[in-house]
Amino acid sequence: MSSINDHYHKEYTKDFASRWDDLIDWNGRRKGERQFFEKLLDQHEVETVADVASGTGYHAITLAQADFEVYATDGARNMVAQTRANAREHDVELADVRQVDWRELHDVYGSNRFDALLCLGNAFTHLFEHDARVEALEAMHDVLKPNGLLAVDQRNYDYILSDGYSSKHAYYYTGKEVEAYPVEISDEAVVFEYQYADGDTFHLRLFPLRQDYVTELVTDVGFDDVRRFGDFQHPYDDDVDFIQHIAFKRENS
Repeated sequence: MSSINDHYHKEYTKDFASRWDDLIDWNGRRKGERQFFEKLLDQHEVETVADVASGTGYHAITLAQADFEVYATDGARNMVAQTRANAREHDVELADVRQVDWRELHDVYGSNRFDALLCLGNAFTHLFEHDARVEALEAMHDVLKPNGLLAVDQRNYDYILSDGYSSKHAYYYTGKEVEAYPVEISDEAVVFEYQYADGDTFHLRLFPLRQDYVTELVTDVGFDDVRRFGDFQHPYDDDVDFIQHIAFKRENS
């Protein structure tokens, strides 16, 4: 595996992981999402969910509280530790919590395991190579049951690249004591800086995935019925902050 795709291991330090919840603000995120994912999973009669970019566990824990059977994984060891800590704090039992590279999901869980798979929080943009993205999506496709649902979201990089950065701070990163903004923008990478009120500063280097590319990529690996939402709405305006891609693994795919 190419080291360029594993750079995030160094970026998600123990200190950064311990302060991630200050950035997202669970109450603010809950208000912004308006139970979008809970409603989506209920609509498609989902029971088992793999949250494969669990971060500090927001979605894994809230979905478990909504009576879904949730498996939480993340590629960053420090994020996995924080998910476990948050699950204990909220007295929530997750079906499994472990560090897993997306490209190894089928090796860990086997084929046709989950009704739904979530890769949220702009996490997919940690992959910088086309082949790595294909490999990851193929593994995600494999672990889903027939008619299983995939949800991948990302920042609206199309708008960032064409018009510059702006944010409503209403959906994903709603913490009031943290400033998040790009300090580098190019077609090859967008580097975000996260500056806390006490002066602590962290950085993430991310690949600016364009929406049409992701839709094409998801379709090419075998998913069907791909639909896009912007800030949890469809249709949506060009200047939305985040894009949600929803797709399905059909029985004959």
